[in-house]
Amino acid sequence: MTVVELLEKHSPEEINSEQVLELSNVSKGSLYHHYEDFPELIEEAVVFRFGKFVDQSVSMLTAAISSSRSREQLLSQVKDVTKLTQSAALQNNRYQRIGAIHKAVRNERMAKKLGEEQERLTQALADLFRESVEKGFGDPNLDPRSVSILVQAYTLGKVVDDFTPNHVDPDKWTDLIDLLLEKVFFTRG
Repeated sequence: MTVVELLEKHSPEEINSEQVLELSNVSKGSLYHHYEDFPELIEEAVVFRFGKFVDQSVSMLTAAISSSRSREQLLSQVKDVTKLTQSAALQNNRYQRIGAIHKAVRNERMAKKLGEEQERLTQALADLFRESVEKGFGDPNLDPRSVSILVQAYTLGKVVDDFTPNHVDPDKWTDLIDLLLEKVFFTRG
């Protein structure tokens, strides 16, 4: 999708219909046949990117749970995912997710779309935790949906540190999350 590609280098406010029409070779009539207005196209692209970032984590976690034969093996792989998702390299992804949430707060149409996408993502992560419980790795006393929300919260919460001039040591941050994984989510039953 052309708008998704444009969002790689531009904020939603910097993208206009002329750019999209020129780059996509789509007629104006065709564009408005699929979307009520141009802002709806931008909203769709922002929501798509919002989900794409989490889908990448879901994919890595799915592989980790599927391939793990022990709690220790799963923890090792999940810790690798944590290092990636919390890294400075993905700072822009976190900013974009926060930006999408901010836009949705003021836009009922986008809030509905983003809410549906967020529900899908929350459910996907909750399903993964359920699967880890079924394999005997996750704590069966924890609510999978609550675990899913907390995982997303600490990732989005990293934005707080991303903005400060005096950043937390990245190893100390991931060590804290690792402790949460070991002592809360994946305790020895």
